[in-house]
Amino acid sequence: MQPEPFVREAGAGSGVVCLHSNASSSGQWRALIDELAPGFHVLAPDSYDAGKSPSWPSDRTISLSDEVALIAPVLARAGSPCMLVGHSYGAAIALMAALTSPVRISALALYEPTLFSLLDAESPSPNEADGIRQAVARCGDALDAADSGSAARHFIDYWMGEGSWARTPEARKPPIAASVANVRRWAHALWTEPTPLVAFRSLNVPVLYMTGEQSTRSARGVERLLTQALPKVEIVAFEQLGHMGPITHPEVVNPVIERFLRVCAAGG
Repeated sequence: MQPEPFVREAGAGSGVVCLHSNASSSGQWRALIDELAPGFHVLAPDSYDAGKSPSWPSDRTISLSDEVALIAPVLARAGSPCMLVGHSYGAAIALMAALTSPVRISALALYEPTLFSLLDAESPSPNEADGIRQAVARCGDALDAADSGSAARHFIDYWMGEGSWARTPEARKPPIAASVANVRRWAHALWTEPTPLVAFRSLNVPVLYMTGEQSTRSARGVERLLTQALPKVEIVAFEQLGHMGPITHPEVVNPVIERFLRVCAAGG
């Protein structure tokens, strides 16, 4: 039996499904949900092993198609067509969901999808994905040594800059460290995704592609490829933000998402 995710839900109107990043949960979208709820039916699921959703139930290593299957009932509740918002791993899931059911998705607002398989398909290592590849390896070594704190530090410091884990409030560290236990699973899903870059040329829907100019080389490399392939893409670069912009600066990112969704819902 297919597990169902926990879902935050609010509002009425055109359906919007928000997909969170790794080491996070649907809670990262609280402010956006509040902003959108007066005009949209907003649903934000927790992914496997995040928030209140179930654990990945199989010994088989997860794929992005499994992540898409988990949110299938959420997309159904959102109605057809609906719009997707995604950040990082969640943005990668959003892209795959749109390819899987193109008639059900009318627009995508993406902040730095992490489809690293596209970089390796373009050119084997050494390439732009090496930084995150090395960070994942360091995380894995720390997990093998039963040091979840160090694993979380490697992961967070890669995405947010050296010293970010040390500056994280102590109360927030335990759930982040617990989630980073799944880092190899996330990496496997992102690096083994077989979908070729050319497939994204068929996504004939409006795409808002957001990026932080202070982000990592790996995220910017994926941006370079996808923004050339997506046929209806609008690029917004936030000069002072990094990869975690939707979490660190929602007051900057959320209004851009909201404006895009309102234009799309109005048929613009």
